[in-house]
Order: sequence, then C-alpha cells, then structure tokens
Amino acid sequence: MSYHGASRGKVHSQNTESPRMGGQCREELSLEELLIAIRPRIRVLFARYRMPVEEGEDILQQALLALVIHGGRVSNREAWLLGTLRKRSLLYWRHQRQELHEAVDPQLLELLAPPIQPPQERDDLRRDLERLIGGLPLRCRRFFHLRYGEGVRFQEIGCLLGYRQVSVGKLSGRCMSQLLDRARRLGIRWAKG
Repeated sequence: MSYHGASRGKVHSQNTESPRMGGQCREELSLEELLIAIRPRIRVLFARYRMPVEEGEDILQQALLALVIHGGRVSNREAWLLGTLRKRSLLYWRHQRQELHEAVDPQLLELLAPPIQPPQERDDLRRDLERLIGGLPLRCRRFFHLRYGEGVRFQEIGCLLGYRQVSVGKLSGRCMSQLLDRARRLGIRWAKG
C-alpha cells in the first residue's frame, strides 16, 4: 500500500472531512479505510521530514505491520500510526547521518595515520585538515586531537576532558556534525567508504 496513491490498483476518494465514515468511527475502521482517511496527514508528515518516496513507503509498511501486531493494545490507531511514522522518520534520518559519520571517521584516521602517500601530498592534506579542525570550538579541537591525533579511546577521552562515557559519544557526534558542516561550507567533500 502506498501513501502516494491508490492501493491495489483502485482509486479511492480521500474523504477526510469527518472523523466518522459510513457510521463508523476511525477506531473501528479497517486498516485500508484508516489509511485512506489519514493519507493526507501521512503525506504532510513525510513531506515535513523530506522522506524519499521509497523509504517512506517502507516505513509506512513497517508501521502498518507493527499496528497489526499491536492492534489489540492500541487505543487510538490513528494517533499511534502517525506517532510511529514520525518516530521512524526521525530514526531514518539519524541512521543516514550516522552512516555519513562512519564514512568520514575512517578517512580522518587515514589522514592522521603514518603516511603512505608522497610527503608533499600528505602535508597538504594534513594542513587542510588542521585548517578545517582549527575553525571548530575548542572542545571539538581537543576531542579530534585526542581521538585521532593521539589515538586515545573514548573512555580515556572522557576522563581527560571531564565527560561521562555517554557524553563522549554525544560529543563525538556533535563534533563530527560541526566538522562536516564546516567542510561543506568550505567546499570539501568526502566520499562514502
């Protein structure tokens, strides 16, 4: 079933004027009728999160499957479905950002690792990276120096900088996001993996 069009080849009218359809309240509607009734709200939600069509359809199918599984325990199916779609959309984009961070992470390590490339090229890359990191806040500069310059582990970084273990992971994500934003502003791009 698609949130962009009709399901199973049929064209359905989008009657969303009233929460009651044919004498039934939305809670008593079949899954297909519920989808038809809230399709415009699903479109708005996916547009707000700039969800690619294919990913949105996958997320919708996963949410519908979860609704069927949890159906008897859900008191308001419409609110539950929209909330689930919202949460899964957020998780989708969080996962996308994490993939980008993971793609950049090894590249940073390679740039700071002992050189295999010609000295001139290595020096240019190191200078560019230092210039890029140099424009970040002090805590991010310290984090990158400890993590990639010195090879210090997260636990040790927490002790050295006075952060809890959980906070070091958050600091890493925030610093990596700031680094990527700065690189984007300066026109530097990294290829994934």
